Amino acid sequence: MVQPSHPGNVGSAARAIKTMGFGHLALVAPRFDDMTAQPEAVALASGAGDVLAAASVHATLEDALGPVTLAFALTARVRDLGPPACDIRQAAGLADEHLRAHVAGEVAIVLGTERAGLTNAQIAACHRICHIPANPDYSSLNVAQALQLAAWELRYALLSAQGAALLPPSPATVTDAGAMPASGEAVQAFLQHWEEALINIKFLDPRHPKKLMPRMRHLFSRSGLTRDEADMLRGVCTAMLATARRAYGAAPEGPASTAPAAKSDQE
Repeated sequence: MVQPSHPGNVGSAARAIKTMGFGHLALVAPRFDDMTAQPEAVALASGAGDVLAAASVHATLEDALGPVTLAFALTARVRDLGPPACDIRQAAGLADEHLRAHVAGEVAIVLGTERAGLTNAQIAACHRICHIPANPDYSSLNVAQALQLAAWELRYALLSAQGAALLPPSPATVTDAGAMPASGEAVQAFLQHWEEALINIKFLDPRHPKKLMPRMRHLFSRSGLTRDEADMLRGVCTAMLATARRAYGAAPEGPASTAPAAKSDQE
């Protein structure tokens, strides 16, 4: 972050990069000597106080970029002169390629001041210009927001290249027997029970069934019922049959169930 003037943005930037798995924040000529200790910075870091406290402070951009082997200047404005331009997703891909090709490589995203962004001289110190494809009629982004987007794209590219999981881990391994797939026997028993219930509520006419049950079978086959789900639906069938008896005052019609009806969730 070059010449940051608002402590809140610095704290928000620390939080932004920590959520994406990064931990090195560098400040170039910040407005306050104790920028990382400012109350607003600490408050908006919100759990990323370690990243904020470890932020390095440099007098010049050249000093901050000393160990960096690939630097992207993040800017919204098109420049007539300067390094080649790319969008943020392309930058993330280039960063991944660079780090895989150079074990000791270091990549930096460089952001300018809140009001003016980066100067041409500061951009010239970087290897590539980087744009976020925002709304061309209103492309203004808060620096911490821009850094969040950049950090996200970098994380996605790096994890994808490693074949790492992109979804959060499941809170628990499925060990409950009810969460296991229903057996073919259980599904067939449910479908027979389901057909019986549909006949009794007068939804299915057994004399003119058409293609209703085959379509129902395809529907439930695609859904991949679990044991608990099959039992739950058997409970629905039982309730449907009981309702039909009360409504029509007759014994159930249609094929008899070959397996005992499961209890509904309400029982």
